[in-house]
This record gives sequence, C-alpha cells and structure tokens, in this order.
Amino acid sequence: MAIKSVCYQTVPPSEIILVVDGPIPGVLDHEICSLADEIEMLKVIRLEKNQGHAVARQTGLKAASNELVAVMDSDDIALSTRFEKQLEVFRKHPEVSVVGGLIHEFVDEPSNVVGVRMVPQNDREIKSYMRSRCPMNMVTVMLRKTDVQKAGGYLDWYCEEDYYLWVRLALKGCCFHNIQENLVHVRVGKEMYARRGGWRYFKSETTLQKYMWRHHLISFPRFAYNVAGRFVVEVIMPDKLRGLIFRKLLRR
Repeated sequence: MAIKSVCYQTVPPSEIILVVDGPIPGVLDHEICSLADEIEMLKVIRLEKNQGHAVARQTGLKAASNELVAVMDSDDIALSTRFEKQLEVFRKHPEVSVVGGLIHEFVDEPSNVVGVRMVPQNDREIKSYMRSRCPMNMVTVMLRKTDVQKAGGYLDWYCEEDYYLWVRLALKGCCFHNIQENLVHVRVGKEMYARRGGWRYFKSETTLQKYMWRHHLISFPRFAYNVAGRFVVEVIMPDKLRGLIFRKLLRR
C-alpha cells in the first residue's frame, strides 16, 4: 500500500527508490519483485544485512536523481495530494530546505486513528520547538538533497537519527516548514507508545540534548530540564502510564 499510495499522487514522482534493509521473508521479497515488474519507475536497492534507518535512508538519498526527495516508511500510506502540497510550499518559499506535515497514527486500518502528531508550522516555531522535542515527522518530509548532504546526510543515532539531522540542518541555517494537514497515515503497534523508554533510549536522547547544548542551540537550564523530564517519562514511569502520557499529552 505504501508504494501504491506514492504512485497515485496527484503529482506523481519520476522515480521511486525502495531500500531493502537486509534479509526479508520470501513472501515479502516476492511481492517486491512483482511490484518492480509492474512499476517501471521503481528502483530496488538491497542491503546484504540490516544496517538501520540512517544507513537505509542515506542509501536512498544518495541514489535519488532529483533535488527534492520525499521520505516514507514501508508500511505508511501517503495521502494522494501530499507531493502536490509540498511542492507548492517549495515553489512559494525557495529558502525552505525541509517540508513536512502532520501524521495520523492508526492500528490495523487507517480509519482506526489512535493518535495525531501535531508539529509547528513555520521556521521560527519549528526551531523553538526543536529545543525540547523533535519538530518534524520524518515519514512526511520532502527535503532538498543538496542541503541535507551538506549537513552530513543521515547519520546513525539510536532512535534519534531524524532529530539529529534537523539539529544539524538548523546549525547550518536551513529553514523548515510543516503543512498543518495530515500528509501520511502511519501504522503503529498497539504498544508503540509504551515501548518508548528504557535506559538505552534515555541515554541516546540525553546525549543528543548534550550535543544541542554544546552547540548552543539550548541553554544549560533547558538541557537539565529536558533530561530530567525524559528521565521521569522514559526510565521511572511504568510502560502503561508512559503509553497514556504519549496518547493524551504528546498526541492529539
């Protein structure tokens, strides 16, 4: 459904690059081969072993022949006007490097929406929001390849490669924009929110907050506040309560 939703855009892409991150089940591999035969613009890149989101996305970005590149995950569904609306923003605002939007998170069927992740609209609001939380929904973004590559491209950072990229782009003076509409239906597991915790997750986020502080994106009081809040939610808080907090306070 993800690839078909890209094919049926009101402004269709000139190419689709699918990065297969390591070995996959035979049934899924057969489906990909069938899609490649059916869709002429589909280019499949296979990585011998699983290397994670950052490597897979950087591989796809490098292989893209266009300056404007849209990102999506394999089980998401793009709304048919997504590319049209994003291209219109780039046309009106040539200074912008990344255009994203809102997401509807669903379980089983797109109609079963369990969360809506809201993000701020303009560059000033996005950079202010960035001081405390990730300001873009990665699976909605369309970005300027040249600007992303100048910032170092996608780099590995446990569960935070997207946030890390936005921070580096901000440090380069790049501009952001979020369309205040749902652009992508995102499939989630029933326990996804509750799993966003644990020591490894907390350490990864803390290290990124330290990076932001050392590069003067945030002050030390803001750094301490961000880390303290994350410690409570990600380490101390029980999984069920954390899931409730994400659904009720960090989503709409």
